Amino acid sequence: MTIAIITGGSRGLGRNAALHLAANKVDVILTYRGNEAEARAAAKAIEDKGARAAIAQLDVAQPATFAAFAKTVSDILKGWGATNFDYLVNNGGSGSHGSISDAPEAQLDEMYAIHFKGPFLLTQALLPLIADKGRILNISSGLARFSLPGFAAYGSMKAALETLTRYQAQELGPRGISVNALAPGAIETDFGGGAVRDNKEINDRVANDTALGRVGLPDDIGGAIAALLSPGTNWINGQRIEVSGGVYL
Repeated sequence: MTIAIITGGSRGLGRNAALHLAANKVDVILTYRGNEAEARAAAKAIEDKGARAAIAQLDVAQPATFAAFAKTVSDILKGWGATNFDYLVNNGGSGSHGSISDAPEAQLDEMYAIHFKGPFLLTQALLPLIADKGRILNISSGLARFSLPGFAAYGSMKAALETLTRYQAQELGPRGISVNALAPGAIETDFGGGAVRDNKEINDRVANDTALGRVGLPDDIGGAIAALLSPGTNWINGQRIEVSGGVYL
């Protein structure tokens, strides 16, 4: 029995990753922030792949709720006849756009809460439930490597998350837990209002700057997440893996 928790697993890249893991017979606990119907539909899709699924409400920007969430996870695990889970995918989040010269303080605080403080403290709260020799995968962004105007707050917090990944790998190594960061490039989803997916000018520009000649698709990322969590990859540890088709090389 292998069990994964995916934050923000009810939609987008999180949902796609959950379906790829389910195809590998990994049971999934996915979180959603507000749309329970969407989460239940994702759980049904997971079950249709032959894996078990459970949903739990979670706002990754609200650490005061993490202890209660850990209790919810424990209860789900007990219902499945387990005491621990194997994979934690810190995926939940949102984007922002604003220049350094006029980005409001609240925007910076929001990005910090969602993309650094949240994964830091949520992982902390779940450590007693993560199995020894388990895996943690933090979802970063290509914007932590290359710089595009308007993404300073978001990209900087993802860069901080990548640094946290190395520290987690070092400190959790004695338990055999490997920790890595996966950094997607531009992907055709509804993230950021769906600009990459729906705006042909943006889509074409990114494709022209990508070695493989196209914008990424959700399956490119979901498949990579499942691959990094598959047997035989546990010796990959403390690394940043960019999955971008070779953009801005």
